Amino acid sequence: MVFSSTFFLLLFLPVFLFFYHLAAVKYKNWVILIASLFFYAWGAPKFVFVVVGSVIVDFYLIDSMYKSKVKRTRLWLLTISISINLGLLLYFKYANFFIENVNGVLSSFGQENVSWTSVVLPIGISFYTFQTLTYSIDVFRGTHKPLKTPLQYLVYIMLFPQMIAGPIVRFNEIADQIENREDLETVDNKLLGFFRFGIGLAKKVLIANVMGLEADRVFSMAEEDLTTPIVWIGSLAYTFQIYYDFSGYSDMAIGLGKILGFKFPENFNNPYVSQNITEFWRRWHITLGSFMRDYLYIPLGGNRVKSKTRLYSNLWIVFILSGLWHGAAWNFVLWGAFHGFFLILDRLFLLKVYSVIGKYPSILITFIITIVGWVLFRVESLSQAGFYIKKMFAFDFRSIDHYLDQQFWTILVVAIIFAFITVSKLGLKLEQKTFFAESYTNKGYVFGTFLFLILFVLSLSTITSSGFNPFIYFRF
Repeated sequence: MVFSSTFFLLLFLPVFLFFYHLAAVKYKNWVILIASLFFYAWGAPKFVFVVVGSVIVDFYLIDSMYKSKVKRTRLWLLTISISINLGLLLYFKYANFFIENVNGVLSSFGQENVSWTSVVLPIGISFYTFQTLTYSIDVFRGTHKPLKTPLQYLVYIMLFPQMIAGPIVRFNEIADQIENREDLETVDNKLLGFFRFGIGLAKKVLIANVMGLEADRVFSMAEEDLTTPIVWIGSLAYTFQIYYDFSGYSDMAIGLGKILGFKFPENFNNPYVSQNITEFWRRWHITLGSFMRDYLYIPLGGNRVKSKTRLYSNLWIVFILSGLWHGAAWNFVLWGAFHGFFLILDRLFLLKVYSVIGKYPSILITFIITIVGWVLFRVESLSQAGFYIKKMFAFDFRSIDHYLDQQFWTILVVAIIFAFITVSKLGLKLEQKTFFAESYTNKGYVFGTFLFLILFVLSLSTITSSGFNPFIYFRF
């Protein structure tokens, strides 16, 4: 089930909100859990038992770890917890990839392939695995005490607004809210949550879907029909599709969280206005970046290592693993290595170059680098990646008919405007008032309600009239 579906918008969400607000405080977490189980089981009925079972086992492991006074025992219990959670991720997400590569090597030597039954990927396993890791590690480090009951832990892991696609919510950020969030369940927060949800829904349905339709059309074209302009159009369409698709989903998740009294962390901060790739990764998928920094990069030594070689190796390791986290395919590994390469170049000399050429040329260059990276992310093979990137810079301007309707060009302009609006001070001020205000004036609430209704009706009518409604991060 996705947020941008008629079933979710017209049935699941209204019914859930009715029972949630009808329930007494002590039963609200039960309503959330039941709804979350149904939400997850709708798309993965078999795997819901795997998730629930592993979460309950993990709860008692960490509870025992917390109560133990023996350091060695605590370390062993932490290791078991991490091994179970990472083991599930490695098996379900990477077993097929591993066997395929082993068989590729065996075939090259004329050996018989390993027989294997393909494993189905559970929805959202990459996201909730990271959250289980933050729970066990944060409790082990003493950042926060563990939750009191398995119910509370299940709510933390399976909370449907953010379970299948983030933002990645660290345990210490939300632990107190799971136990008591009455102070955050205000009328202001609920209204702001609805407004944020409406904006996210519009970003996903009215912009990302239009961009995605064109991106799919270009990337499915025969190679002989592709020209440099067409490849750039398709790449640009995908660049905006993945941004508005994922950031729109994050907006909807954050909005739903506000309605329920949760404060989820921001996940995007206008990444395409970045002046270098280092800044891009402070603005794109913020919760993933901060997770990789605090739970992988810093434990590897971070910036405190003695040699630059070690520093650059750590950066590359982190981003190669980040790429692999996104998907079990070599193009994702290459995408991660590509970004790691430019992060190293930033530290070597690019930041100095950008400071000389100024803000707007730096934004343009960084945006082009990002587009090329998204091509690596979008293609299905390394050979296809090589062809597309070569074609992007081949200056092939042959005349080939390629239909682009007026809707695409209109939405592309809208996508560009909103992606770069915060370059101006006025745009930045508008964003702050729209997204990050803790309350509105009475006029603001009236305008917000009017805008929400317009965006909701437009989005709903688009969903019902179109059969194209993908969600990119569903497969991660």
